[in-house]
Amino acid sequence: MAQFVVTCGEPHLVPIHVVFLRFLNRTVESIKQHVAHSLASVFSIPSNHRILSCQEEDLALSHGKDLLSGILNKCEPNAPNDKSFGDKNGPHAVFNALDTMLKDSLERLKMMRENISLDKIGLQGYTCEYSYTEHTATIRYLCLEGKLGAALWLRRKMVQKGILPDVFTHNHIVNGLCKIGLVEKADWLIREMLEFGPHPNCATFNNLIKGYCAANTVDKALNLFSTMANTGIPPNRITCNILVHALCGKGLLKEAKKMLEEILNDDDDKDIPDLVRSTIFMDNYFKNGAAIEALSLWNEMLQKHTKVDVVAYNVLINGFCKSQQTNLAYGIACEMLKKGLLPDIFTYNSLIGALCKEGNTNEACYILGVMSKMGIMPDQISYKIMIQGLCFEGDIDRAKVLLRCMLNNLMVPKPLVWNVIIDFYGRCRDLGNAFFIRDQMLAFGVLPNVFTYNALILAQLKSGNIHDACSLKEEMILKGLFPDVVTYNLLIDAASNLGRVGFALQLYDEMVHRGYEPDIITYTELLKGFCVRGNRKEAEELYAKILKSGLLKDHVPVQILFNLYCKLEEPVVAFNFYQDWLASKLRSCP
Repeated sequence: MAQFVVTCGEPHLVPIHVVFLRFLNRTVESIKQHVAHSLASVFSIPSNHRILSCQEEDLALSHGKDLLSGILNKCEPNAPNDKSFGDKNGPHAVFNALDTMLKDSLERLKMMRENISLDKIGLQGYTCEYSYTEHTATIRYLCLEGKLGAALWLRRKMVQKGILPDVFTHNHIVNGLCKIGLVEKADWLIREMLEFGPHPNCATFNNLIKGYCAANTVDKALNLFSTMANTGIPPNRITCNILVHALCGKGLLKEAKKMLEEILNDDDDKDIPDLVRSTIFMDNYFKNGAAIEALSLWNEMLQKHTKVDVVAYNVLINGFCKSQQTNLAYGIACEMLKKGLLPDIFTYNSLIGALCKEGNTNEACYILGVMSKMGIMPDQISYKIMIQGLCFEGDIDRAKVLLRCMLNNLMVPKPLVWNVIIDFYGRCRDLGNAFFIRDQMLAFGVLPNVFTYNALILAQLKSGNIHDACSLKEEMILKGLFPDVVTYNLLIDAASNLGRVGFALQLYDEMVHRGYEPDIITYTELLKGFCVRGNRKEAEELYAKILKSGLLKDHVPVQILFNLYCKLEEPVVAFNFYQDWLASKLRSCP
């Protein structure tokens, strides 16, 4: 047997298979260290990832220990006395076994790393590849789509994984909650941000203040405004504009100006009018009939070189139109064009509305054509104003042309537009066209409402068809619509005119049973029915009831009784009724 000399302490002779076993021992020890180092790198967590939960960490360590134990057991060499190592093929068999074990180990390590990689761990165990940026972008998209439940769920899962969305993402959630009226939920979210982060900014509080104002809780908005500074976040101009708009909307114009003066007391730019704030004040001046104050504010803005925009001009034009000063509105529109600002849909709608109120439908139609040529297509409001104005003026042909234009442009009108045309035909006693428009309305998927049926009932009554009118009332109930006071007043009036007082009283009882309060028109129609039938006693009792209720605001009931007793040649009684009416009118005056 060949021998090999190895220098190790004392020189002596060692067989070659023993030398190989020592080499194999060193190789196995090296493999142990390499495998241990690999497992340690597997279970080390990068600094940019979240910390594993206790259950996940225990599971991974247990798996790693079992794997390490199995590999080390397989790597243990046989005893030196094993004769197989002296065979010719022994070393090759050992190296083949080691090669197979190493390949298997590396594959298992690769699978483990992929399975527990934090980039592959998704919400609730589902694998996903969303990064932090993609998660926050998803939350913001869900908020814009109005899916606040899903957005809050995703935020909660991120927080549970130790990842906190930024303040910009939180602002989207707060704004979305306020838009759907969940202001208290938004307030709770901001309190959580103050406690755990991210720290809210001014935009966060502005969203909540706007939400409180939209919910008609201006007191809470003002309280939040006063406490913003305590959190280290001073209010900005947007905060001030939101509150000014809310206060002006509630008619508290003086309070809004007082608050504005207090806020801007230390502002270096207080001499420069803010465009948004000035526009809000101008609009409310016009609404309160204070056109002079609005013009004064406008002139101040121009003198101090405030850069005005289309919205400011629209407020001024709309204010003049509401004040029935259409010529001034035209002048402002011309000035707007000279400054290079093009009118928008709101500008044209204000002018069209003013012209229709004046009865100048020809000029309004001209403006409607001009806006189309300027590339601004009329909207639902434009057509509604025009069709109402044309029907009021009796120009039903042009109103129907505009209706066809809407339908050709795939713009299905709201029920109001259909009802205006149906009402026009009803008043003209044109039942055929009235029901044709109703059928066309249904064909385009627009469901009739109470006003539609009231217009059809009026059309039937105008034609003397009280039975068909009552059938329409029953049809309303079958369609899930309930008759209102106008419905009953129309039917009571028709029954009274025909002298069917019993049927009129039956309708009155049904009306009261449904929870409707009769008004002066209801009592007047019943009074007329009693007088037609000559029921003096019932008429006098009903008149006394009207006086007691305080509903007697006009002279019609008195005139009915006065005419009745004059026909009966009892002028003294008629004069007494007139005196009672004058006395009640004096008592009602402050």
